[in-house]
Amino acid sequence: MLKRKDKVVAGVSGGPDSICLLFMLLKLRQELELSLAAVHIHHGLRQAADADEAYVRRLCSEWGVKLFVFHENVAEYARIHKLTMEEAGRNVRRMRFEEVSASLGGAKIALAHHQDDNAETLLLNLCRGSRLRGLGGIAPVEGAYIRPLLGIRKREIESYLEKRGISYCTDETNLEENYTRNRIRNRVIPYLEKEVNRQTVRHMADMMEEIRGMAGYVQEETLQWLERCVKKTDTKGILIRQEIYMQIPEFLRSYVLCEALYLAAGHRKDVEGVHIRALQELMGKQTGRRISLPYGLEGLRDYEGILLKKSGQKEEELCPRVYQRIFDRPEGPLRFPDLPYTKWFDYDIIKNTVKIRHRQPGDYLTIDRQGNTQKLKQYFINEKIPREERDRIWLAADGQEIMWVAGFRQNQKYQISDRTKRILEIEFYGGEEND
Repeated sequence: MLKRKDKVVAGVSGGPDSICLLFMLLKLRQELELSLAAVHIHHGLRQAADADEAYVRRLCSEWGVKLFVFHENVAEYARIHKLTMEEAGRNVRRMRFEEVSASLGGAKIALAHHQDDNAETLLLNLCRGSRLRGLGGIAPVEGAYIRPLLGIRKREIESYLEKRGISYCTDETNLEENYTRNRIRNRVIPYLEKEVNRQTVRHMADMMEEIRGMAGYVQEETLQWLERCVKKTDTKGILIRQEIYMQIPEFLRSYVLCEALYLAAGHRKDVEGVHIRALQELMGKQTGRRISLPYGLEGLRDYEGILLKKSGQKEEELCPRVYQRIFDRPEGPLRFPDLPYTKWFDYDIIKNTVKIRHRQPGDYLTIDRQGNTQKLKQYFINEKIPREERDRIWLAADGQEIMWVAGFRQNQKYQISDRTKRILEIEFYGGEEND
């Protein structure tokens, strides 16, 4: 975490954890020739906050530690940014820590999280729903942030201070149960240690360390696949290419979709499992289907995969590449292609040159073996295909008769029969040219 002559700024609230951190860094200051400073944030939420600030000022003055104090209206910040008090406080602290770090020439930022904090974080993430990264808890080192106390228990910190006669401030709000984290701290963890295993927190810490290693490996693999699978489009959207997506190991697919959504949104917050599952389902649906996503995004299924773009933003239409071939019917049982965008047709009954186009007035389908027909417009209505999507659906047409509504239905009349001698194969496989 630290090297000789490093610059370090410590977050010091005045509570036992941060005071222990400060004294530990003071001991290392001489040994490692550290340049040490402290930051104290007055959140404007507690009556005792003034006394906390005065104590931290006195302590830093006595020990020759440069102190930066900030007075913040966290309640107002939470209201403006629509955050919880916990989120707002964390954002404000990080903002000020990083500001001071930069002013000191890139100092490392030492925070006083301990092993109990990490156990609380694990349980909180687990209960709220978390991916692998969240189950790794708090990292000991994360960029400029270091957490030297993460390997020890809260009671060890308090014992250390008590034996040395070091006083500290007590935040009475930690005993209140208005916050979920406090209820986990005061009720859940004590119960687990008493009724399940007294080493619960230690075992959680060991597991989180292992998970962080796994999460790091998964992230590396995910980013490699993301680079191959995703491309930016001229419409300022992001295209997730199905051809590459289907090559991704199944376990990693949701992680790649998650990173793609982060990339399109520019944010990680509010991207949840329900959105990733919706994208997975969309990949298996017909062209033209779309879903709503956070940050005003939508996912649109096209022939090449899924386009992530701002909702309402006009997308440039990608003409699909279309492969056609004619071949004699092979002897023996036929093995039809099991792909949604590849179909076989009875070539012998086609009257005109097959056109790949969008709908036109007068288009129709043969819907059964008795020869009954249906207008294409009525078919779209029956299938509940939104009006705005109908003009984007590609068709294989024999004159006005639609042989195939690509991604949806094949005309009954053109299907292979015992009398078929030659077969026409049509395959849509995405792209930017109509071949």
